[in-house]
Amino acid sequence: MKGKKTKPKKIRRKLLDKYRLLILNEQTFEERFSFQLTRLNVFVFGSLLASFLIALTYLLIAYTPLREYIPGYSSTALKKQATELNYKTDSLQQVIAMNELYFSSIKKVLKGDVSAVDFNKDSIIEAVRLEVNEIDLIPNAEDSLLREKVDKEDKYNLFESATTATNFVLFPPVNGHISEVYNAKEKHYAVDIIVEKDTPVKATADGIVIFSEWTANTGYVIILEHSYGLISVYKHNATLTKSQGDLVKAGEVIAMAGNTGELSTGPHLHFELWNDGYPINPTNFIDFNK
Repeated sequence: MKGKKTKPKKIRRKLLDKYRLLILNEQTFEERFSFQLTRLNVFVFGSLLASFLIALTYLLIAYTPLREYIPGYSSTALKKQATELNYKTDSLQQVIAMNELYFSSIKKVLKGDVSAVDFNKDSIIEAVRLEVNEIDLIPNAEDSLLREKVDKEDKYNLFESATTATNFVLFPPVNGHISEVYNAKEKHYAVDIIVEKDTPVKATADGIVIFSEWTANTGYVIILEHSYGLISVYKHNATLTKSQGDLVKAGEVIAMAGNTGELSTGPHLHFELWNDGYPINPTNFIDFNK
């Protein structure tokens, strides 16, 4: 029992025993400073100092820019830039997806991968007339004659009356002999003009480049979009001088003729004209002879 009582006293004595810390001059052994300490004082002072240093470190990291220099922490400006870039990337992905759908539709038209519609004389008006007949809307004789007249005018008229007033003229992209004519029945919606390699290919009218790429079957292809729903297509080129999005003037060189693509059998230009999504015969509006 006495041993158990004396043990806490010994611990208390060790904690409260006083010690003196002396700082002496090494040469003269002159006392400069002295401190009277106990083990308890040293323990309390050390704990308070450690707590102060931990709190100070936390405040520096949480509320000052010094945290940017610590690995694993990023700056507020960097986080803001990352968020803005994330939004921009999402918007660009949507734009790219829309462009891919647009280019996919153009490539289908170029390759002829479009579903055929049975209608008379390649006229969309006739197809609409068939649908009208299916719902029992039978026109009278005078109306039928008027529709037939308008149908013929629309078939061989590329532009509307407003267009004619502006004197919209199509220039020949190249001059030469036509080796293969336009034939809608055989799905050859173009004319093939024989020219020498690297002959300048010119824009048939003012417009904007909507496609300028390489394709396996038709080589280097460039497509221009003009006014009044007109699109011109130039295939089998040796090189292209314009890129997508470029604005071009009528008669401006857009490519050099060549013999590229698996479907090409010699230097020539495969030229197509499309109006409102339907092919038209270029020779009805352009003279390709020299």
